[in-house]
Amino acid sequence: MPLTLEHSYDEPGTPWLKGNLHTHTTNSDGSRPPQEVIDDYAARGYDFLMISDHDKLIDPAPFKSHGMAMIPGNEISAKGPHLLHIDASTFIPPDEDRQKILAQIAKDKAFAVINHPNWQEHFNHCPQEKLDAWEGYSGIEIYNGVIRRLMGTPLATDRWDRLLAKGRKVWGFANDDSHRPEDVELAWNVVQSKKKTPKAIVEALAAGRFYGSTGVEIRTIAVCGRTIHVETSNAQRIVVHSTSGKRETHVDAKEITFHVPEEAKYSYVRVECWGPGEAMAWTQPFFLKR
Repeated sequence: MPLTLEHSYDEPGTPWLKGNLHTHTTNSDGSRPPQEVIDDYAARGYDFLMISDHDKLIDPAPFKSHGMAMIPGNEISAKGPHLLHIDASTFIPPDEDRQKILAQIAKDKAFAVINHPNWQEHFNHCPQEKLDAWEGYSGIEIYNGVIRRLMGTPLATDRWDRLLAKGRKVWGFANDDSHRPEDVELAWNVVQSKKKTPKAIVEALAAGRFYGSTGVEIRTIAVCGRTIHVETSNAQRIVVHSTSGKRETHVDAKEITFHVPEEAKYSYVRVECWGPGEAMAWTQPFFLKR
């Protein structure tokens, strides 16, 4: 059969919406009350936000959202590696059996993202064997902003590539994990969604219609046959990675057009955009299908 690309993106022209899914307040270990945190994100032009306090599900409805779509959720932290319960309608108590937690999240018709796998002095907050073994999570944080000031590394594309190379279909998320004012707007997700509602944004996130960023703006992600076109406003270098992170090509430009050859031996490609300073952006993977 001829080679095709399976991808998650909508047609060019669909609006892009910016948001953060990992946010703490004084309801757990954050330094500011929820409304102050919400005000801060809204003032920066965010389109959506999730308050994700540790092991507490906070109803966002009573707070003034300033037009942002507020997604209910929390961070399940106690008794094991941390994960986000996104679009939660029911509080799920922590349990050391994370597979049990993932099953409960699925039953809640929500979805889970594994947090900051390369956190802590051993760079191993979530061991790879657990990521390999667990079923039912939608993605991992490939960038976690608060780890900039903690031990470990905020970047976890190495973990992502290992999962993708094994055929796992998981999305790469970029989040602030904000606890203090200086943690805000370090990393975010930009979603393709025709509506700025929690339901539409959650559906787009779960389907992978987004990219993660720390400062590079992607304007267009388009696929025609086996050709991928990515256009940015401020990238200085764009890199195409394939299975296990292998670099296929790069250009020192704001856009790239990459044609996947019919004889390609790799199983996926993803596009990584580098900008000034620590600015980056990551597309979701494009899977090769025959």
